[in-house]
Amino acid sequence: MIPKLALHDPRWRDLGGVTADEVGALLEQMASTAATGAGDEWRRTWTQLTEGLMDDGVVSDGTYAALPHLVEAAAVLPPGQTVDFWVDMGFIMTADYMPPVPADLAAGFSAALRLAERAATRSLLVAGTPARRYARLALSCVAFTGHHIGPALQRLPDSQDSELLLVCPGCESDTEIPEFFVNPVRPPVEAPELPDPAPVRRAEHPWGEVAAALGQEAPGEGWAPFLRVAREVAAAGVPSQSPGQAVLCLVAGLVAVKGAPEQAGEDWGRQLMSLTGYFRCWECELTWTIADGLVDNPDGARSLGRLAAAWTDSGWPAVTGESASVNGTSGAATRFRREGTALLAADGTPHGRIAVFSDSPPGSSEGVNSLAVVARPGRPTLVAGAGDRGTVCLWDAADGRLVHGPLPGHPDGIRSMTALPLADGRVLLASGGDTGTIAVWDPVTGRPVREPAGNWPGGVTGMCAATVPDGETLLVTATPRGAVRLWNPDTGAAVGRLNPYGSPIRSIAAIPVSAGHTLIAAADTAGRVHMWDPAVEDPWEPGAAVQLSGRALDEGDHRAAAVAAVPTPDGILLATGDDGGVVMLWDPATGRPVGDAIPSSTGTAGIPAITAAMPYGGRTVLVVGNRWGRNLRIWEPESGTVRHIAMDVAITCLAIAGPDLIVGHDRGVLRLPLPRQ
Repeated sequence: MIPKLALHDPRWRDLGGVTADEVGALLEQMASTAATGAGDEWRRTWTQLTEGLMDDGVVSDGTYAALPHLVEAAAVLPPGQTVDFWVDMGFIMTADYMPPVPADLAAGFSAALRLAERAATRSLLVAGTPARRYARLALSCVAFTGHHIGPALQRLPDSQDSELLLVCPGCESDTEIPEFFVNPVRPPVEAPELPDPAPVRRAEHPWGEVAAALGQEAPGEGWAPFLRVAREVAAAGVPSQSPGQAVLCLVAGLVAVKGAPEQAGEDWGRQLMSLTGYFRCWECELTWTIADGLVDNPDGARSLGRLAAAWTDSGWPAVTGESASVNGTSGAATRFRREGTALLAADGTPHGRIAVFSDSPPGSSEGVNSLAVVARPGRPTLVAGAGDRGTVCLWDAADGRLVHGPLPGHPDGIRSMTALPLADGRVLLASGGDTGTIAVWDPVTGRPVREPAGNWPGGVTGMCAATVPDGETLLVTATPRGAVRLWNPDTGAAVGRLNPYGSPIRSIAAIPVSAGHTLIAAADTAGRVHMWDPAVEDPWEPGAAVQLSGRALDEGDHRAAAVAAVPTPDGILLATGDDGGVVMLWDPATGRPVGDAIPSSTGTAGIPAITAAMPYGGRTVLVVGNRWGRNLRIWEPESGTVRHIAMDVAITCLAIAGPDLIVGHDRGVLRLPLPRQ
């Protein structure tokens, strides 16, 4: 029984600004609609009040006092009018955080959930709900039963997006499947099996009519076993012991049969039935049910081990444990994981130790945004890092010891850095800020050569050093407003400009093409790649710069977001990475692609971070990550070998110092060894 509305309950004050009077007004509107069968003012009022019931994924204490009365009022409204109400209620019941129900409200709240389940399932039987909205309604009804798969409501895509994000129940790594929601003609997996004997809900339940509504006609060849499981789960009342896969069969079956319009319902229902399959965690390489990956801490989650049919990066079942390859090459995709300071292969074999740089992050708990390696003849190699607080730190690359810093001076957050090796043997360090300030530092003393100056709108998105044939080293800076300028690093004087079309720039890199001659590559916000020659005074003159093949870019549907120089035994190549995780190599002399690309891979989509070097015996190693992601790929283009490393930090930037990879992240800087073979 739901208690009477207590207008003076002090818990109303914890409703994010919603008052008892406002809830009372909503109840009156709902009662009026129930009595007359007309009017929708209550819907607008309800939408306004939901923000007070749940704030940023957190349910307020006062919600427990209000919802029973709202559920009671909605339960007598026509079922076709309350679909959105029950969907919103489902989101509240599956919020990220729900405090314990106060003891004096527990009985009333429990009664409200039982009433919500009965009323919401009546809405399931009403025709005309759009297919994707219907899927959320069905999962809301499941949430009201208390079944653990209910929170999958939060993971369903909102639009026509095809990707699916899962969380491994074993190691808690995120696994993103980019092309999951295809529309298969036949099932890509077999229908799940119910326990024997199948569990049955003990108390009376409202799911009998739902089971009957599912009927016998399946949405295409091969789907009948899935619909049978859906009917059995509904007939049993969605008991808490039902496997998550089986309950998802019920949701998908309902969408296929009742979602509107009919064809859209069948299409989306078939796609949702694919959720009853399996996925392989890229990090621990174990196979789990997709249902277990859709919710946090799923009840009874059990791995199927390493040799089970699973959804792969290609979107269809394969056998876990097979070697991955890059476009047909024979290189195996070896996976590593971090345990404390140890880096281990998937089989537990030690690979090396991870070192955390001291006093990291530089003056801020927000980590670093940029890195630069300062290699000085006859002196230890330094690693420079900087973050949002505008301070610079310099560490010894060999032992991670802080050498200088935090060095203040920037009035803004630092977004980019580069080393500047000069003709007289000195090496300077430049840094660029969020508001367009540029500073130059002496890494030997830690003192500024030039104080931060400038105010370029949009900030400095990229920096690099360019050597021109007269022996001079120039600082090159780029902004998202399209200003690409050349500077004398000692005097701070602007000596030239590039980018005559003014394209907004996301990333730039220096590409040495001969002794004393560097080209500049840049990726703009439209995904185009530009090549410029800083030795030519007129920015409209190409000089030695050759543009990349537009045909090759179009054929690969490659929209570059980052560029990097890649040293090889035969010269310097250009690497371009896109937001999908694809990386291509190019010959800057011809503008044509070189070799196979490294394709996208689970968990690698996003703004790319790329670095490359030849740390061992002339063997090129290219490292790819995505900014704010937690996965790295180490690619050897010659052999096609790809190694995956799962990090427990959010990656922001990458660099290579000798045989080590330097990783900038949300909490600082760490170093790990590159593989030797």
